[in-house]
Parts: sequence; C-alpha cells; structure tokens
Amino acid sequence: QVKLVESGGGLVQTGGSLRLACYASGTTFSFNVMAWYRQAPGKERELVARISSSRTRNYADSVKGRFTISGDRASNTVYLQMNNLEPEDTAVYYCFGRRSAVVGERAQNWEYWGQGTQVTVSS
Repeated sequence: QVKLVESGGGLVQTGGSLRLACYASGTTFSFNVMAWYRQAPGKERELVARISSSRTRNYADSVKGRFTISGDRASNTVYLQMNNLEPEDTAVYYCFGRRSAVVGERAQNWEYWGQGTQVTVSS
C-alpha cells in the first residue's frame, strides 16, 4: 500500500523558516510528479510547488522567491524549504505524488496524498 508521510510542520514567527519533508513508502515505482499543496481554513486546496521527473519546478506566485521544492526521485522523497514565512502561509500542507504509465494503449494516472502537516505562522 502506497503511503505518503509528511513531517516538519509547526509554529513559527513571521519571517521564520520551516522545512517540510515527505517520504513515500510501499512503492515499487518512481513518481512522475511530486508536489506540495496547502489548504487554509475556509479556502480551497491550492498548489504551492511542483517538481517533475525532468526536474522542472513550478511555484505559486505567492511563494516564488521564498519557497524551494527539491526531491530525490529514486527514493520518492520531496522537500519544501519555506523561508520568510508570512501569516498568509498558515495552512495544512499536503504532499502529493502522481504516477503516470501507459497500460495497453491508454495513459493512466495514479494519484496519492499524504495526511497533511500543519504550518502556523504567527504575526
């Protein structure tokens, strides 16, 4: 059974830093995409950062220049270094992994989510 486990969340003051980590277990494959999403109270879940198997990185405009995503595809791990944190970054952060493959003649995707880790930034 594939499981994504996040760690590294916590309480930090404005301007502080946190590093989130996500480890996948139960996999016999490498994810094609790994990402971090977040969901603040009363808001929809949103993409924070994404890294692909080709090492392409994408960031939400609100975190560009402050957050850095990195990872190791062989071990299915992904990190999110968060610097200069702001109260608006307060949310539950979720790890995401997508595996893509061609089965027969059809492309298929399998998506997995972690349980989430709370990040709270105090003003």
